[in-house]
Amino acid sequence: MFIEIITPDKKIFEGEVISAIFPGTDGSFQVLNNHASLISTLGKGNVNFVKTLSNKAEKVELEVDGGVVEILNNKVTVLAEKIIE
Repeated sequence: MFIEIITPDKKIFEGEVISAIFPGTDGSFQVLNNHASLISTLGKGNVNFVKTLSNKAEKVELEVDGGVVEILNNKVTVLAEKIIE
């Protein structure tokens, strides 16, 4: 599936991923390929995803401070309020 992570300032990441875990406001949840359509608010916490690079998988972790995630037709769009570094 394809994921795009955006803040009001810039695009943080876009690319193919195997799975992603989000800090929903009511608890964390995981998204895999062919997930049902969904829109959810995000709380403060870590977004974890496994990206694919030429037959290799790499785990990435970003801390977000709220936002919204939309899953639709194997495309995941994350609108994060900010990324905490």
